[in-house]
Amino acid sequence: MNQKMNDDLPVYRLLTGPDGASFCRRVSEVLNEGYQRYSSPSVTYDPEKKTVSASQAVIRITDSRAFLNLPE
Repeated sequence: MNQKMNDDLPVYRLLTGPDGASFCRRVSEVLNEGYQRYSSPSVTYDPEKKTVSASQAVIRITDSRAFLNLPE
């Protein structure tokens, strides 16, 4: 993790979208922001729309005291 994490960012995010280069770039961007993958990616095929959708859960590790708004 090269960059300092912004405390305003959510701890958990679920990225979703059409499977393709754009989705992969979005996942790469949040990984570069310091998030870590949380479990395996998932893909789903919609036979009516004939599209493949992908999802990837990501988390960021944070100081639990700050996350819970506890005094230092």
